[in-house]
Order: sequence, then C-alpha cells, then structure tokens
Amino acid sequence: MNTTKLINKLFIPRLKELDLYNTKAASIQGKVLEELIHQARHTEWGNKFDYNNIRNYEDFKNRVPLQTYEEIKPYVKRLREGEQNLLWPSKILWFAKSSGTTNDKSKFLPVSKEALKNIHYRGGQDCVALYSRINPESRFFSGKGLILGGSHSPGLNSKHSLVGDLSAILIQNINPLVNLIRVPNKEVALMSEWESKIERIAQDTIHQNVTSLSGVPSWFLVLIKRVLEITGKQKLEEVWPNLEVFFHGGVSFTPYREQYNQLITSDKMHYVETYNASEGFFGIQNDLSDPSMMLMIDYGIFYEFISMDELGKEKPETVCLADVELQKNYAMVISTSCGLWRYLIGDTIKFTSRNPYKFVITGRTKHFINAFGEELIVDNAEKGLAKACAATGAQVSEYSAAPVFMDKNAKCRHQWLIEFARMPDSVEHFATILDTSLKELNSDYEAKRYKEIALQPLEVIIARKNLFHDWLKEKGKLGGQHKVPRLCNTREHIEEMLLLNNSVSQ
Repeated sequence: MNTTKLINKLFIPRLKELDLYNTKAASIQGKVLEELIHQARHTEWGNKFDYNNIRNYEDFKNRVPLQTYEEIKPYVKRLREGEQNLLWPSKILWFAKSSGTTNDKSKFLPVSKEALKNIHYRGGQDCVALYSRINPESRFFSGKGLILGGSHSPGLNSKHSLVGDLSAILIQNINPLVNLIRVPNKEVALMSEWESKIERIAQDTIHQNVTSLSGVPSWFLVLIKRVLEITGKQKLEEVWPNLEVFFHGGVSFTPYREQYNQLITSDKMHYVETYNASEGFFGIQNDLSDPSMMLMIDYGIFYEFISMDELGKEKPETVCLADVELQKNYAMVISTSCGLWRYLIGDTIKFTSRNPYKFVITGRTKHFINAFGEELIVDNAEKGLAKACAATGAQVSEYSAAPVFMDKNAKCRHQWLIEFARMPDSVEHFATILDTSLKELNSDYEAKRYKEIALQPLEVIIARKNLFHDWLKEKGKLGGQHKVPRLCNTREHIEEMLLLNNSVSQ
C-alpha cells in the first residue's frame, strides 16, 4: 500500500485554498493587510502610526514609511532587552540571525509564534502539498526527510531572547511528531561546529531510508560528497534508493545543477525551488517545467513592490500586488506578523505570471556576491580592502570581484581582480588580511569559510595598469555615472576583464 497517497488526501482542502490564488489574489492580500493592522493596532508601533484609522492600502502606505534594518534596529534592541508589544502584540522570544548590514556583522530579526505557525511551518507543509500534486506517484512518506539546517547561537542569547539561524529556530520549535519522519535527530541537527555536524549527519543517515532533502545546495553538496566517500558509492541513489526530491533555496541552484545531475542520476529525482528567508517564506515552485515560483499570499505577509527606477528616490512609489507588471524588475517590500512593517528585504524579483502570481528572483538591490550563501556586500569589501591596505602598505586604484563556482572537487572561492596604485609588500599577505577581515565583517562569509568546508581562501589577481579604464572604454561607459562593478554574482564581467588583462594597455 502506498501510504503517501493516503496521507496526501489530507492536503486536498489546502490545495483548494491554494487554487484560489488564481482568481482571488487581490482580495486575499487585502484581508492579510487588514488583519495585520488590526492585530498590531495597540502596539507602540501601531499607536505611533495611528493604525486605528487606517482603512485601506493607500492610508497604510501614506502613513507608514519604508523601513530598513537600520530603522527597526532600536526596536529590536529593546525587544532583546525584554520589552514587548513594540512591533507586534504577542511575546517575541526568538530572533533569527541573518547577514549583516552596513554597520553590523549580523542582524537579528524578530520571530513571533504567529510567524512560526502561519509563515514558516505553513511554507514547509505547502511544499509537500504542492509536490504531491506535481508527483502523484510519490512515496514521500515511505521514508524520512533529511534536513540540513543551521544552529543556535548561544553566545548571542540574553536573559530575554534566544538567537539562532532560522532553520535552527524551526527545528527547536517543531511539532515533536515531525521528528518521526525527519533526520538527523535534534541534537545533531542543532550542532554548531559544521565539520563535526556534517560528519555526524553523514554517519547517522547512510543507513536510513531517505526520500527527500531540504536545504541550501552548496552545503548539501559537501554533505553528499562525504556520504559517498564513507560508503564508497558513486551515485547517491546507491545509498538512498528511494530518494525522490530536493527542496532547495537560499542561493541559486544554477551553478550546482550539473554536479547534482552527476551525483544523482535517478530519473525519479525532482528538484523544487523555494524562497524562504529569515524574514519570511515567500515562494514555492509548483511546476517543474517552469522555474518560476508561486508567491505565497495568505501567510500573514503583505507584499509591496518598488520598480528599480523608483528605488533610488527619496520617496519611491510602491505598488501592491494587483498593480505589478510582468517582466519588470521590482524590489520587494514586506509587512509581516513578525512586526516587520514596510520592510525592504533587499531582494529583487520579476513576475512571470498573474494567475497565479509567479516570479523569479533576479538579484539584490545592491552589488553583492551570494553564490554560496555568503551575502558579501560592497561595504564589507571596502572595509576589508582598507584593512589589507593598512597592513601591507598597498593602495588600491580599482577592483572587481566575482565567485569561482564549485568544481568537481567541491572547491569554490572568490576571485578579486585588483589594480594597485601601490603594490603591497606581499600579494599573498594582502589576500590573507583581506580574507580575515571579510570574516570579521560578515558572519555569513565567516560561516562559509569555516575550515574551508564550502568556500576556499580568496584569490587576488593583479590587474595591469589602466585595465578598468580600458574595459569601461570598450563598453562605451567612460565618465558620467558609469562605474566599475565592484561585486558581481556572476562571472560575466570578470571574464571580460581577465581577457583584457592579458592585452596591451591602450
């Protein structure tokens, strides 16, 4: 008997609700906003912006300013010190540690009990529900799901708050019954030492009947390679013959797809992309032939969008879901049951469909490298370079950096192309200082560099004199507002620069 088919019948009512996304999106989102405002009307934030007199979306966006982490940080500080009813009425105990901002190595995002239930756990449940529709022959529940997540951060805990990666918070608070169908056990899942954690997970799961994987592609690739090393197998289906789906998110799957295809050759393997973050759970791929994800609109998240040509303005115009245009790049703004109000999360998306609303992630609102989950921003780069210059006597004229994606041995790194006005006393020393400084400035980069499990030391390549000038000239972008791209998440620009680096200066 296929027990999965029996269990999947429990998803039928929810799938009917998800089908309403096709025709009722505007009214669903309207109800979400109404409920959020109603619940928060007596909080300090709700009183400040007179939530009692907000009647519609126009009132909301005219009354409440756009927010970044810098604006909400004072509230977060007070919440972590034990104050309550500031941004959201229910008690806030947990804070999800995420990558830092310009001024902070890490940021701490409030996680309410409502968000755990109605955003994050519902997102996980809907992944399975939608997958059951995609693959009606699934035997998902005949085995266990292998979840590779983060850890708690006890060193950041206080008397009134607990801190951890979002995945660790979810594992800590999950219904105990779910632990019957997932591996590894909680003790191993929450280990903070990554090298030991991956080893334990590999050892503990090689004899389990694993049918699904959930996590970030870069980290999972490291784990899979270790599983194959221990077992002496060449393909993952030789270890887990009933493996059928990988729910992945966090970073783009594109750089890793070929390696996964080489390591998992079973024709019954499926890959489902999700868009979940510390701030919320936003999207699920509901059609394997379409890379777009369906926007999850009834999770206690109200969405707004800023077109990229508006983003740099002092008061950019926002639109709600009903007014978005297809194939247009938008920065996403969210209001949630965690108490994030009109919050710019920094991601950009492009809609591909309205019935239902589906989208692809197009990048970040600023230059960045996030090929492996490190979320390196320009401010990190500038401060890291300053420290390296101070330590080595160097001066940097221009630079650009990009990722080198994993090779067959799961090796990856950042490649920095730097034109020096004054050479460092040692390029190797300069690179070491830069790498160390980036780890100090960015907790996600530090995590990915830990013991070189997923990210190797960065590489510095010396650019010839006038390289960047010549590259901009070739592009017809000398002068004006044109700038050298400092951090890029692809190798498009740096490959052109490297090719030009070997030519004679013009």
